[in-house]
Amino acid sequence: MTYKIEPTNGDSGWFTHDRFGLFIHWGLYSLAARHEWLQSRERLSGEKYRNKYFNRFDPDLYDPELWAQLSYDAGMKYAVVTTKHHEGFCLWDSKLTDYKAPNTPAGRDLIRPMTEAFRERGMKVGFYHSLIDWHHPHYTIDTKHPLRFDEEAIAESAKKDFAQYRDYLFGQTKELLTEYGDVDLLFYDFSFPEENGLPGKGKEDWNSKELIKLIRQLQPNVLLNDRLQIGGDITTPEQYLPTKWVQIDGKRVVWETPHTFSGSWGYHRDEESWKSVDMLVKMLIDVVSKGGNLLLNVGPTGRGEFDERSIDRLKGIGNWMRRHSRSIYGCTQAPETIECPQDCRLTYNPETNRLYVHVYSWPFKSIHLHGLAGQVEYAQLLNDASEIRFKQGIVHSGIDNGAYKEGRDEKTLVLSLPVKKPDVAVPVIELFLKGGA
Repeated sequence: MTYKIEPTNGDSGWFTHDRFGLFIHWGLYSLAARHEWLQSRERLSGEKYRNKYFNRFDPDLYDPELWAQLSYDAGMKYAVVTTKHHEGFCLWDSKLTDYKAPNTPAGRDLIRPMTEAFRERGMKVGFYHSLIDWHHPHYTIDTKHPLRFDEEAIAESAKKDFAQYRDYLFGQTKELLTEYGDVDLLFYDFSFPEENGLPGKGKEDWNSKELIKLIRQLQPNVLLNDRLQIGGDITTPEQYLPTKWVQIDGKRVVWETPHTFSGSWGYHRDEESWKSVDMLVKMLIDVVSKGGNLLLNVGPTGRGEFDERSIDRLKGIGNWMRRHSRSIYGCTQAPETIECPQDCRLTYNPETNRLYVHVYSWPFKSIHLHGLAGQVEYAQLLNDASEIRFKQGIVHSGIDNGAYKEGRDEKTLVLSLPVKKPDVAVPVIELFLKGGA
């Protein structure tokens, strides 16, 4: 069976198949190495921030081929890279500003070689672009702005012409959608309400309706996220795992949850709350089991490398994905008629009619699948294709006691497991359902 999902304007076919992507947050904040919001947190003006970091941005170890290979080997099928974050610094050679990577010691467009490296490996490419800009001279002060507590700056802000910034936003969008080939995904960030007497910014400020019209004219197939305050193709709950398939007005939608390895999107030298490989694998499984995608973030260093903690996690996930990606790619939530066993997650591939049981806590001897008796042709561990034998139904032999039935009834299928858990982060049992390909 397949679920009814709200249609998208952009091409979401590849997206709902691929399920797992790389997010990259990279900018001047990588030099400070203490969170990508440091300019706002430390209340630095655009001038002070630029004077401190701009002429020191020299990623001499930047190797986009290595970045692409690490993500490809991790099982990621697409990449979304920050073209410009809230600081306003551009990683590409924008003709509309001098606040860009080619004018730093980096001396070049950093986006183009990245997109080429990902595409060479068959990966889709998306751009993250901040609607916020703490550097542009006509970006007005709001509740997120670094100078939100500076009375003099607030007074000056009233004299600014935000329409000039909006033209800049449109112009840079046009650059990104006309100079880098087919862009598969656009991740704008973000709209926000007023707070503490300061204004927020939303669809009227960005002129979201006209911006979306421009986007669709330039690249009709691009997938657009939901942060322009007008419904996009992809809903993006951030840094938490939804309890069920994300719905808008009671209707299932295409969705993706962006997550960090730790507590920061940008490179953070001293941040220690790093998720384990096992946790990250379980997060991926959990998201797919609810019909969603996981976008997992790396914050490269100021010298242009993925740090060792990121590489360790990517390789660990890749070890699992190499043997278990069949339970992720092309998969979605299992039919609601199938009851998920205790301490497990289910994913389902409607094309092959195979059900995947991801075993979070390895049980003794048996997994009971209620209601599946008579519906399974074959079962195996996915990591090594070793058969899993099973029992189903009750043979009526005159003995009718609990010990003989082993907790089964006529409708229950019981998988007979080895005592020793397979040496993988999360074991997966592949069930070939009757009537499958």
